Amino acid sequence: MKKYIVECRKLYKDYLPGKITVKALKNVNLKIEEGEFTAIVGPSGSGKTTLLNLIGCLDIPTKGDVFLNNILVSSYKDKNRLADIRRDNIGFIFQTFNLIPVLTVYENVNFVLNLKGTPEDEGRRLTLRLLKEVGLKGLEDRFPNELSGGQQQRVAVARAIVKSPAIVLADEPTANLDSITGEKIMKLLSDLNKKKGITFIFSTHDEMVMKFAHRIIKLHDGKIVSDIRRKK
Repeated sequence: MKKYIVECRKLYKDYLPGKITVKALKNVNLKIEEGEFTAIVGPSGSGKTTLLNLIGCLDIPTKGDVFLNNILVSSYKDKNRLADIRRDNIGFIFQTFNLIPVLTVYENVNFVLNLKGTPEDEGRRLTLRLLKEVGLKGLEDRFPNELSGGQQQRVAVARAIVKSPAIVLADEPTANLDSITGEKIMKLLSDLNKKKGITFIFSTHDEMVMKFAHRIIKLHDGKIVSDIRRKK
């Protein structure tokens, strides 16, 4: 029996930045299985980042339902409860890395475990093991401004997955990387997907990211216009 880690039902999202309502999403229905490696694509303004934000509990829909592991998370209005869901279930990777500049590589990853209340010894073991897995062994004490863009994104990857989230959401993860570095990052994420079964959902314009994806969902004007699965 298939396990759906994400389900969106009749999802609408409207914004009112001025006097005119912007309909960012219109009747989106979507199911993501556990372990998928999915890219959400489309032109600017198509709604892909909005959809990612709703799945990630960073925003709530105007109408419709979002389920995460069969929990109706879109029914929660309390910001603290949504923050708890993000902390415990979702990892995020951003195009701008979003590392904390005054923390070292080790500290940027380990603080996620501190937020969850992971015992210090266990947190240290998990952090060091993961930094080794993503190719950052020996760089634990460096600060973000002492790293290349690719190395910073590897730190962001480690931070996203160190807490063993149900799902990782990546918004344009290769946008600030050169093509060679971007491909290395995607290879790393693909390997983590295969070895650990982590579910990844990407928002992207990048053809190279699409090349790695097992499923490509195309949005246009807030609607899903195609949904293509590929052989893994």
